[in-house]
Amino acid sequence: MLNIQLARIDQSDLVAQGVYDLLLELFPAEVASFPLAKLQQAAFQSLRPDGGVWSLLALNEQEQVVGMLNLSRCVAIYAGGEFGEIAEMYVRPDYRSQKVGEQLMARAKRFAKEKGWATLEVGAPDVPRCQRTVDFYQRNGFNMVGPRLEFSL
Repeated sequence: MLNIQLARIDQSDLVAQGVYDLLLELFPAEVASFPLAKLQQAAFQSLRPDGGVWSLLALNEQEQVVGMLNLSRCVAIYAGGEFGEIAEMYVRPDYRSQKVGEQLMARAKRFAKEKGWATLEVGAPDVPRCQRTVDFYQRNGFNMVGPRLEFSL
């Protein structure tokens, strides 16, 4: 049985490790661009009560993190004001067939409703390389509305 809980600020290193593991899997050649210490600092700053970021941790019976999902508060006129964005989601490979992602997603949807957000968005990953990821989100009720672009400052 999994325990899905909202991460506390003293668990920011666990959140950072989950993001690091995600980046390592997605971008193995570029992982040096994401030093763990920098991710730990960002997680600590972001999880402050006024940071606008929340992390859900999936813990197994041994209290080990087997998955995490990070949510950000966003605001846009088209969304009717505040909405949520899934910024990062990671499930350890050995837990991927055990419905951890679905449980994290269900808790994220409840959290979004508690916040009064009308929508919950996620950036579309590369297709066809990440087709399984897109399929996962669509199975969980998300609709394709287009990819996102980035400009680095």
